Amino acid sequence: MIARRAAVSDVERRARLGVRQLLAPGTRAERVEDVADALVGLHATDPATVFLSAAARLAEPSVAEVERGLYDDLTVTRMLCMRRTMFVVPTPLAPLVHASTARAVAAKERAGALAFVAGIGWDEGRYAAVERAALAALAARGTAGAVELARDVPELGEKVLVSPGKSYAAWQTAGSRMLRVLAAEGRIRRARPRGAWTSGQFRWTLAPEAGGAEPSEQDVDPIAAKAALARHYLHAFGPVTVDDLKWWTGWTLTDARKALASVGARDVDLDDGTTGYLAPGDEEPVPAPEPWVALLPGLDPTSMGRRHRGFHLDPAYVPALFDRNGNIGPTVWADGRIVGAWAQRADGEVVFRLLEDGGAAVRTAVAERAAELGAWLGPTRVTPAYRTPLERELAGPKR
Repeated sequence: MIARRAAVSDVERRARLGVRQLLAPGTRAERVEDVADALVGLHATDPATVFLSAAARLAEPSVAEVERGLYDDLTVTRMLCMRRTMFVVPTPLAPLVHASTARAVAAKERAGALAFVAGIGWDEGRYAAVERAALAALAARGTAGAVELARDVPELGEKVLVSPGKSYAAWQTAGSRMLRVLAAEGRIRRARPRGAWTSGQFRWTLAPEAGGAEPSEQDVDPIAAKAALARHYLHAFGPVTVDDLKWWTGWTLTDARKALASVGARDVDLDDGTTGYLAPGDEEPVPAPEPWVALLPGLDPTSMGRRHRGFHLDPAYVPALFDRNGNIGPTVWADGRIVGAWAQRADGEVVFRLLEDGGAAVRTAVAERAAELGAWLGPTRVTPAYRTPLERELAGPKR
């Protein structure tokens, strides 16, 4: 007789989410690298998300703690990787992320950049010469913005009209594409931005481990790296489906299946009738945490960590909480489920709306958390990079 496979209920999945992703009582972290490790990486397309995601999970949230990891101790690394998206990952994990996902992304970025500069008459030789000059200028300056580098290497300021004839047509500089490629390859990194922590206008510096050199041929084997990354993802987000892993990484379905097989992932039945996977040795239930609420920013890893979100998100809420491209805005969570949205008004007040009634205790706890977040932000104003219908409504007139 064949033994019936183990099952993981939606209730258990929500308990795992709260505990593993540092949102339940007693789970908060001391350091930003611990937060990044718990989530595999923090979404960084919107610079503010990194700080707000960390603040929601740190025992003593502060901008200084996140900046320590990013710019002083370099214990976390900002990189273009899964789904061709910016993440901040624990620095020890960066080589695995590079080999498993970022290397392929970087190759596409370089090919795209070469096609881009063909519009101003550059061939590969000219591109390589300008690239060498840019790296030399950056080495001489130590840290510099794109405008400063263009003063040293004028070719970086040459422009190409992207999407001519379209409503979204725009001029882009050769330097903007070249620096993006070098960063994707791990040869340079983003240093402190100009202005506040919410700014996306980063300065650049040579990556300390690469010094601007070409990526090493002795890099981590990509197949082994995919398996290792899948194990990290399973521990943080499991149980997940093959489709979840494929979507989160940007891999092919075949790569996702091979990675799960390589780590010996254990299959389990999920409440929606699909098959999920857990890391080997992680089959025991997580103790149910005490009640909790959280205000998470747009693009938070917990909100964006899976393709299939039915166990924590009512499909009826999707039109209000997501933009047209599938980016989620700021959300209110209670006991492992998305129950509403929040926004910051022009005067700094953090306001929210619950989409379902979780009772007086939840309403009170969310109100307290909103007040705490507003006090923490102080004079800083945060507008999500991808605005959603409910966030716009709550924020009020355009700031």
